[in-house]
Amino acid sequence: MFNETVLLESKSLRESVAARTDVLDRVKALSLLPDGMHVTTAMVATYFQVGMEAIKSLVKDHRAEFESNGYRVLAGTELRSFKDLSGNPSHTATLALFSRRTVLNVAMLLRDSEVARQVRTYLLDAEYIARTQPVDNFVHTTPDPLDDRIDRRITHILGKAVVPMFNALIESSGEQRKELISLRDDVQRIERKLVQHDVRLVRLERVQGQRGLAGVMASIDGMNWREFEEHVAQLLRRDGCTDVEIHGGSGDRGADITGRTADGRRFVVQCKHWAPYRSVLSGEMQKFVGSKTLHAADVAVYAATCPFTSESLAIAAQAGITAVHRGLLETWSAGAMLEVLR
Repeated sequence: MFNETVLLESKSLRESVAARTDVLDRVKALSLLPDGMHVTTAMVATYFQVGMEAIKSLVKDHRAEFESNGYRVLAGTELRSFKDLSGNPSHTATLALFSRRTVLNVAMLLRDSEVARQVRTYLLDAEYIARTQPVDNFVHTTPDPLDDRIDRRITHILGKAVVPMFNALIESSGEQRKELISLRDDVQRIERKLVQHDVRLVRLERVQGQRGLAGVMASIDGMNWREFEEHVAQLLRRDGCTDVEIHGGSGDRGADITGRTADGRRFVVQCKHWAPYRSVLSGEMQKFVGSKTLHAADVAVYAATCPFTSESLAIAAQAGITAVHRGLLETWSAGAMLEVLR
């Protein structure tokens, strides 16, 4: 599976997925200017929930790449013509415009935005499936299962018809604006769940009957402890968890990650990025039992890059803690979902 860092650092990978702008609307509706094609710097900042300076700094560092994806700055006659055609009331001497491809480009480079991270997650999921899907040269006479075709059709309609319809209604609505926004958000949540469900099924089918993807543990072993915590957090988000927050470091009260499962249960996670020859001892597990109680967690997960001693596993079983040892971590990272999160 692609690591988020690779997308942030690889221009060639960003170029290869630059056309997949549909992932933007899967995370959050992107409001466009009246021309239906562009957004301003302020609108991009609003979408990613960051300050305008963060966007301007990114443009400064990657301007050539952004321009290749449609970024441009209007001035003079060109700006006046654009204002007349689009109805934009801006009184500035220049106007920076971002195309949808450029907004996706921002998502691939913007580090300090949860919205950008979610876009990258969807993007990497789609790219992973596309690159690992085996080439099939046979002509099949049996169509896809009806349920799969229905799911894909519903997802397509929600993303291409229903959400844009709500966007149009919201723009022209008055008293019902809040209700329409709430309904649109509900539709987008359903769409995201369907996409996650489809991705999960593809992964599970690929993982079943075979060992985790080659190189998964090598990649994890190469992480530092902070990167490992972020990796586990991404797995939790991938599996439908919400409010995922990393607390790693001193003062975390034994909880490196907290949040809620897809069905609303409170969870707490302890992460240990240790060498494979070490083991999680009973004392370490006993401390985590206390952390589970302290955080009033319904679900507790102890994820480690090393084995657990038999004593620590016994304590985990008695306290209802899921011990994610090295082998299970590999399978989880390769796409399988932890049973406790279902």
